Amino acid sequence: QVQLVESGGGLVQAGGSLRLSCAASGSIVSIEVMRWYRQGPGKQRELVAAITRDGSTNYADSVKGRFTISGDNDKNTVYLQMNSLKPEDTAVYYCNAPTVRITAGIVFGSWGQGTQVTVSS
Repeated sequence: QVQLVESGGGLVQAGGSLRLSCAASGSIVSIEVMRWYRQGPGKQRELVAAITRDGSTNYADSVKGRFTISGDNDKNTVYLQMNSLKPEDTAVYYCNAPTVRITAGIVFGSWGQGTQVTVSS
């Protein structure tokens, strides 16, 4: 009922930048929070950044000052601008919407399929 599609991953050298996008589709009325998670090789999935509908943001300490999350409520899309990338940022990045209000009710726990980000040293 709700689909999240990420794009923008790829291979970049250390110090470079990438911009990820996550577009939500379906019979969406509103989305209160959208989050980016990542899972590196052999690591647990971790929260990278989150944004609320009113624009409040928070970040993992490891990305503060380098990553910026933003959103477009009209397009149900969230972005993650990643600058000064490091090899340790290498991971699959996932978009998450914990609750999505749709015309038929509420959908919990929507996830995208992930997009690979690889940072070479």
